Amino acid sequence: MKRRLIVLLAAAVPAAAALVPMAANATAAHTPGLSTATACASVPVSAPSGTVVEKVTAVANPGGRVTFPPAPPLLDYPPIDDVPAWCDITVTVTHPGANDHVNIKVSLPQNPQDWNGRFQGTGGSAYLAGEFLHPLVLAVKGGYVGAATDAGVGQNPLDASWGRTADGTVNTPLLQNFASRSLHDMAVVGKDVTRNFYHRSASYAYWNGCSTGGRQGYAEAQDHPTDFQGILAKAPAVNWDRFAVATLWSQAVFNEENVQPSKCELDAFTTAAVKACDGLDGVTNGIIDNPRDCHWDARRMIGTTVVCDGKKFTISRATANAVNKIWAGPVSSTGEKLWYGPNKGASLDPLATPGAPFFVANAWVQNFVTRDPSFDTSKITYASFERLLRSSQRQFNDVIGTDDPDLSRFARAGGKLLSWHGQTDELIPTLGTVDYREQVNRTFGGNKRVDDFYRLFLLPGVNHCGGGTGPQVSDDDALAALVNWVEKGNAPATLPASTSTNGKTVTRDVCRYPMVARYTGHGDPAQAANFHCVQA
Repeated sequence: MKRRLIVLLAAAVPAAAALVPMAANATAAHTPGLSTATACASVPVSAPSGTVVEKVTAVANPGGRVTFPPAPPLLDYPPIDDVPAWCDITVTVTHPGANDHVNIKVSLPQNPQDWNGRFQGTGGSAYLAGEFLHPLVLAVKGGYVGAATDAGVGQNPLDASWGRTADGTVNTPLLQNFASRSLHDMAVVGKDVTRNFYHRSASYAYWNGCSTGGRQGYAEAQDHPTDFQGILAKAPAVNWDRFAVATLWSQAVFNEENVQPSKCELDAFTTAAVKACDGLDGVTNGIIDNPRDCHWDARRMIGTTVVCDGKKFTISRATANAVNKIWAGPVSSTGEKLWYGPNKGASLDPLATPGAPFFVANAWVQNFVTRDPSFDTSKITYASFERLLRSSQRQFNDVIGTDDPDLSRFARAGGKLLSWHGQTDELIPTLGTVDYREQVNRTFGGNKRVDDFYRLFLLPGVNHCGGGTGPQVSDDDALAALVNWVEKGNAPATLPASTSTNGKTVTRDVCRYPMVARYTGHGDPAQAANFHCVQA
């Protein structure tokens, strides 16, 4: 599997627990009738209403082997070979009265013969609206024109200080840019640059993003349904106003239950849950295929001894109760369910380290909800957690909730939304995406109608934006399935997934929601052909 960009990465979060934006390649269908390399130079640009173009620059790139500079705290990228020569055109825009400067970068194969006629918008990660190098090079390698925007908030996914003004109020224009406005600007500007560079319009426009990039894809479907005909949105950080506080729930649980379990202890609960529920799908492979079927109780671990760094710990009732509460997700003082917890089988450490709040949630509370950079989210209680969550919903749902289930304009425009979420996502609870899909089902009167334009796939054993122990869906295959759906009308019933361990390849066809894969009882359980999709 390709190495991926780590996103939503904090110092306390190991590299394996990362949020990753990916740009994908699809088979290039070279543009007929165009053969001469286009000069890499600035072009006239039309901007959306309410947007003013400040500057346009162009830089030629020779292609070949492309290497990437180290970018701590992000993972280094391996080189990409055989990239065609391309042109980077950067358009800087502003919104009068907003005092912002938004950069939109468009990367275009310089020879029209290397262009497949498609435009691809790429997404961001954490507090990064879009990355300006790796995903764009991948897009160009795949034959696309690639585009990204920084939304005027910079290129550091860990920095949300732009959310506060000097007088301590929310920087509303920049938040609007980050939430949705810059995405539409990028779509309009990027397609206009494409048209003026090649003297013809892109035949199709696609979105590709994970995590923040997944949320951005959903935002485009909800707010600007004609910007992209196809949207690939992975592990989407939708319901941002709730998710970005709800992932602090563990801190309140630890404080109220007066426990501070180590990573080793938390891992013991995950291991025990997987062992208990592994075989529910008919195959024992170290993966809980459908965590909603797993009803194992953490209290079964009470009195169990675990060895952590040479020291023995006995699991207490308080620690087991705390783990149950984290899995169940936050509730109000009256027992009302406020949001979801991580699935059983997902690593607990990234969202549940005592005294080390998830950095995305911490930054959201400090810079937006309270506008107090000294606010200590590691000290919250059940009561203060509930106040923070309700305050975030009240202030920001309309701006960045990205949870409007009425996708009727997107459906009428013929748009297709293909989305996947890993069942062991350790950063964004998978059930938040399922919750949104169920809201859309209710809005449209049933799952069957929604399947016409929006399909969700839940990947067993897959972590946030990829990785984990389960078979992986490559970005190439996911985007190819979307292209096939948009351009040929072939809606994907499954997505192909595979992984290799100790020289053995395991394949699985991931079923579209709400179906799940079940072993037929015959043949090699490591082969996709021996599974079939059934109603969950």
